[in-house]
Amino acid sequence: MNALLIYPRFPETYWSFKHALSFQGKRAAQPPLGLMTVAALLPKHWQKRLIDTNVERLRESDLAWAEVVLVSGMHVQQEHLVSIVERCQARELRTVVGGPITSSLPASALKADHIVIGEAEAIIGDLALDLERGTAKPVYQASERPGMEISPLPDLSLIKMRRYSTMTVQYSRGCPFNCEFCDIIEIYGRKPRTKAVAQVLAELDQLRLAGWRDSVFIVDDNFIGNKRRAKELLAAMVEWRQEHGVNFGFITEASLNLADDQELLQLMKDAGFESVFLGIETPDESTLKANHKLQNTQRDLLESIGIIQRYGLHVMGGFILGFDTDREDIFDRMVDFIQKSGIPIAMVGLLQAIPGTQLFRRLSKEGRILDAGEGNNTDCRLNFLPRMDAARLIEGYRSVMKRIYGCEAYYERVKLHLSRAVLTSLVLQGVFSKARLSYWKFLLAVTARYRHSFPAAMTLAVMGYHFQVMTRQLSKAGGLVRLAVVQRREPAGPGSARDLVAS
Repeated sequence: MNALLIYPRFPETYWSFKHALSFQGKRAAQPPLGLMTVAALLPKHWQKRLIDTNVERLRESDLAWAEVVLVSGMHVQQEHLVSIVERCQARELRTVVGGPITSSLPASALKADHIVIGEAEAIIGDLALDLERGTAKPVYQASERPGMEISPLPDLSLIKMRRYSTMTVQYSRGCPFNCEFCDIIEIYGRKPRTKAVAQVLAELDQLRLAGWRDSVFIVDDNFIGNKRRAKELLAAMVEWRQEHGVNFGFITEASLNLADDQELLQLMKDAGFESVFLGIETPDESTLKANHKLQNTQRDLLESIGIIQRYGLHVMGGFILGFDTDREDIFDRMVDFIQKSGIPIAMVGLLQAIPGTQLFRRLSKEGRILDAGEGNNTDCRLNFLPRMDAARLIEGYRSVMKRIYGCEAYYERVKLHLSRAVLTSLVLQGVFSKARLSYWKFLLAVTARYRHSFPAAMTLAVMGYHFQVMTRQLSKAGGLVRLAVVQRREPAGPGSARDLVAS
């Protein structure tokens, strides 16, 4: 069969990095690793094409070639995903939709002929055989979470590598913690499953032999979910780097208890890790406890972040506003914490109640869910009724973003890591930008005090440009969300969410 695999566009958000990628001449941050893995699982005798609509157009000639179309995506990609399905069905092409989106939205919302729920390794064989026979079922659901040892090498031949800033490798799935708002533990479970060390090294070898020499993102939702296994992998990665002389700069995601293990931190440094994303969420300990984020409690958050930074790791932080326990002072406290942390890339978003999570189930029982949401936590839309006045919450969120991504505040946080676009940055930000005075003050300070970190500072300056563009767009967005208007008109109470949606 001719199988066309399609990855939908991401909307433009703070975390799409669109305005920073242009400095590098790249079109997207990472390739669609899930579809590359699915392609490797499909029968060898099938013909395959992969179209990532974030880096290229979906052409009519591709659709004319295809016999079946497989689309994968996340919740935030729903709008474009559905439009792709409708376009394919207009041509009477069979459509299959999988990925995390099928675990959070009903099949009817996705409009595909066939829906795959769960991890592909456990399902793809039966699906492919049924597609060949013309007997494919409407829904395929994995009965168990498969071991990672059966996951194949992703098919690199299907992507245009140079259009991406970072390549991707997955080592583990699952997380041992129990955060109420998180869908990772619902989809992948709380018992981390890992690939064998040899599998990961084979993926790194594949990238090396393909000529890749830039950053590699280990996309695990918690790389240190199993610390013992992570240390085994890191020790092998150190040897691999020494053997091949390839200095990939690694990026990953981890939990804040990384700060408690100096051996683990040293291994990450020795293996070439440069950046780590941490889910910090809030500086308020009572809120962390209320949302079961216990791994962040009973510790000095700023000191934990500082320990990780002292090992040369550039910390990116995830933060959330809109928890039930948030008080009026949370906005000032959030800004103060972020500035003191020295985290340049502070990913602050409004709380989203994601379908399938403990949070969504609780708010549903309380009559506070408005809809399934759109998966974008930066567009000032709420899919639930917050405890704080909705208008105040959104106003406070906007004020936080304007303050932390104001030029002076952002450059004050910038201290570290890698750049490839110095000249473009100097021209665009140092000559044509209205904020050029702040920019040059920042560069002079870096040159005088942080000369050894100048490349890192330049990369973060480029990323800051993207955040500043997005913040201006956020400030110009007209009005507050419909929820804020309706909430003032009709007080929320049990069962009122349905009425609000209808209105």
